[in-house]
Amino acid sequence: MKDWALRRRCRRLLRELDIQPPLQVKELCEQLGRQRGRPINLAPFPLPVPGPFGLWIAAADADHIVYQQETSPFHQDHIILHEIGHILAEHRSDDHDEEFWLSMMPDLSPEAVRRALRRSSYDTAHEREAELVATLILEWAAVLNRVSPTRASNAAVQRFQSALGDRRGWL
Repeated sequence: MKDWALRRRCRRLLRELDIQPPLQVKELCEQLGRQRGRPINLAPFPLPVPGPFGLWIAAADADHIVYQQETSPFHQDHIILHEIGHILAEHRSDDHDEEFWLSMMPDLSPEAVRRALRRSSYDTAHEREAELVATLILEWAAVLNRVSPTRASNAAVQRFQSALGDRRGWL
C-alpha cells in the first residue's frame, strides 16, 4: 500500500472510531475490534531478547497481539500500534514456531495456530508500513493531547462544541 493511501486510511479510521484525546491504546484496540467484528486481545509477555518486541496472530474469530511486557508503557503502546499497523495495512500475521505459540497462548486451538503460521513473514516494506501507522497515530495523539479541549459528556454540548469549536481531530 502506498504511504499516502495508508495515511488516508489511518486518518479515516481514527475519525470513524471517534477516539478522543488523550489516546488510550487499549480503547483504540477495543473500538477497532468492534468495528471489524473481531476482538483484538492484548497479551503482555516476557518475549525473549533478542527477538521481536511484538507479534500479531490472526485466529479465526479474533486478533491477538502479544507485546513485550519488559519495557516502558510508552514503548508497549508503540509496539501495539505497530502491530495494529500490520492489521490496517492488511498484512498477514506473523510466522513463528507452532510450539512457541501454543505455549504462549494455550487458549488458542492448535488449528488456529497452524492457520496463522501458514502465513508468510513480513518484508522490509511491510515493517515500514506498520511503523508508519504507529508513528502517525502517536504523533497525531501527541498534538491532539496538547491542543484539544476536554470533550463534554452531554450530547447536546458535544454538538455545540463541534459546530462552534475549532476543527481539531485526526489530521
